[in-house]
Amino acid sequence: MMRIVQLEGESIIADMRRPGFVHDWVEYPKTASADVVERLRGASVAITNKVPIDAAAVHSLPELKMIAVSATGTNNVDLAACRERGIVVSNIRGYAERTVPEHVMALLLALSRNLVAWRESLLAGRWQQSEQFCLFDHPIRDLHDSTLAIVGSGSLGNGVARLAEAFGMRVWRAERKGAATVRPGYVAFERGLAEADAISLHCPLNDETRGLFGEAELRAMKPTALLINTARGGIVDEAALIRALKEGWIGGAGFDVITAEPPPAGHAMVDPALLALPNFLLTPHVAWSSRPAMQALADQLIDNIEAWAAGEPRNRVA
Repeated sequence: MMRIVQLEGESIIADMRRPGFVHDWVEYPKTASADVVERLRGASVAITNKVPIDAAAVHSLPELKMIAVSATGTNNVDLAACRERGIVVSNIRGYAERTVPEHVMALLLALSRNLVAWRESLLAGRWQQSEQFCLFDHPIRDLHDSTLAIVGSGSLGNGVARLAEAFGMRVWRAERKGAATVRPGYVAFERGLAEADAISLHCPLNDETRGLFGEAELRAMKPTALLINTARGGIVDEAALIRALKEGWIGGAGFDVITAEPPPAGHAMVDPALLALPNFLLTPHVAWSSRPAMQALADQLIDNIEAWAAGEPRNRVA
């Protein structure tokens, strides 16, 4: 009987149906990296979200035939080792094409309209002490007639573009960094950095994108520009970002991802002094997790497993 092991059951809140073929389903609420091999022994299918399945694990599991990633990103799986072993790896696509763009726009709106700073003003009693009907403590900018550069052209980037255009923003697609030519409908990466009022990241984390935004890129942005990252933490140099926020290289940043999740005690990105800045918003990797989106993810995950079992694997990355 085919054995399916779900390594991170608590990572998805949804009604997850079981595959429509005879199988043995084993589910763990969470799994530490050190327990991956032991828990996957004898399994034909592994389901993972963020728990790494590295080359050593792949080569230690002779019965493993498929890895169903319950996310879009697959940087936690050694794809080269899977290809060498003939293991099918499938990911999830398109499920967050509404919820992540909405989160991006929420971050853009909150930062542009200085909502955090206004909340602090009210808590300090500034409005109550005012001699007129309103306050002018903090600047407010409209999204309308501003320019948004999108880095990454998949379904999430497309969803952000659609909403941004509805707000009256000019939307640019940024070409790959260092590209010799600029594709039709795109602008050079360097132009996007220098001229956009906001930049939203929607690219995968890989060797090409790791550290894509460092000190040089942040300094090249407008001093009023906003950087939004709902992709992966490693795309942005966090030390450089913190300096950029504190020293005014950029106008602000809204992040849903960081390099270590969950962050250990003392991680620079959750330092209380940083989180207290009015021009920085950090959410705990939740942009993808509306209930409808998680249900769509769960349904697609089982669809992927059933398609593989039927000999017609879909959403393959390896």
